[in-house]
Amino acid sequence: MNLFSRKFPNDEDGQVLKMLYKQGVDFKELQNVDFFVAVPDKNSGESLLITLKNNDFNCELVQDDETKEWTCYCFVRMLLNHQDIIDVQKQLDELSKPYGGYSDGWGVMVD
Repeated sequence: MNLFSRKFPNDEDGQVLKMLYKQGVDFKELQNVDFFVAVPDKNSGESLLITLKNNDFNCELVQDDETKEWTCYCFVRMLLNHQDIIDVQKQLDELSKPYGGYSDGWGVMVD
């Protein structure tokens, strides 16, 4: 199969997957995927962390030095599958809504 014969959905997540594929990321291997959840403030983020941990997410709360915005980073070891990524983002969205948060993308560290 050549590098560009794999099809990806025509959405933002599909574009990221396509980029990772072109960079040679192995889609048959489990990857460490970082999901970002934006929260309005530290207290909301700390409350959300408890909820996320109770739902088996491994997360940490970080404040950006420049923007001062708060983000929960959730680390999931998974295969890079479009529907699974969508499902995790939906779950994070639902869990974070009561705290004023929302799923704000994802990424994979590439060597």
